[in-house]
Amino acid sequence: MGLFVGQNVITLPSVDSTNEYLKAELSKSTPVVEGTVIMAVEQVAGRGQKGATWHSEAGKNLTFSVLFNPVFLHPSNQFRLTVAISLALAHWLESVLQYPVSIKWPNDSYVDGRKIAGILVENMLKGQTWKSAIVGIGINVNQTDFPVGAARRPCSIKQFLHRDSNIPELLSDLCNYLEQEYLALKNGGHEAQLAQYKQRLYRLGEPHPFLIDGVQVTGMLCGVTETGKLMIDFNGHVAAFDIKEVEFVF
Repeated sequence: MGLFVGQNVITLPSVDSTNEYLKAELSKSTPVVEGTVIMAVEQVAGRGQKGATWHSEAGKNLTFSVLFNPVFLHPSNQFRLTVAISLALAHWLESVLQYPVSIKWPNDSYVDGRKIAGILVENMLKGQTWKSAIVGIGINVNQTDFPVGAARRPCSIKQFLHRDSNIPELLSDLCNYLEQEYLALKNGGHEAQLAQYKQRLYRLGEPHPFLIDGVQVTGMLCGVTETGKLMIDFNGHVAAFDIKEVEFVF
């Protein structure tokens, strides 16, 4: 484990959502230590971006949430934490799989064009201060059967390694990567992190169909803005979109 991320791990046999559980704990008077990890053996109502459901077989995957207190960042820089966490997950997955990992904007991890992990960051603000962030992470580990017609053709670590992995050991190792990138962010490393993030973007520099206001159009993904908007080039005209304004077409 790292110095503080994962030093306190609470494992729950079954929970609706580790993010919701951690939110409930924060609402109580007992303080929750930064770096606390809530891990679920079974998560029955896991969520992804835009309210998507995260399907996970009980006991086969890594489904957990981590508490961070990024008070050193202004609330307008929330995307910086997303970048740091996405990078940590990508670096860690590459160390496990020995296979290149790309980041599908804003924060899904893709291997060989298939989704292997996702992140959901929920921020708690108090005025002009960023009080805390709950980072929910779901990683397909030992699961090999996925719902028929599941979006983004999911894959798992087992499908690459052809063996089961020890989930607590994976969590311990990943906590080190999360802490490393978080501390790099805290120490002013955002520009370097953003550059790496951009290089890893899924479909970067490729023509790809997108859904914008219900209309399918083809454009070339060319980067992200400082605040995390997706930049798409339409025949020389570059437009920026937030998470609710554009969808990838698969």
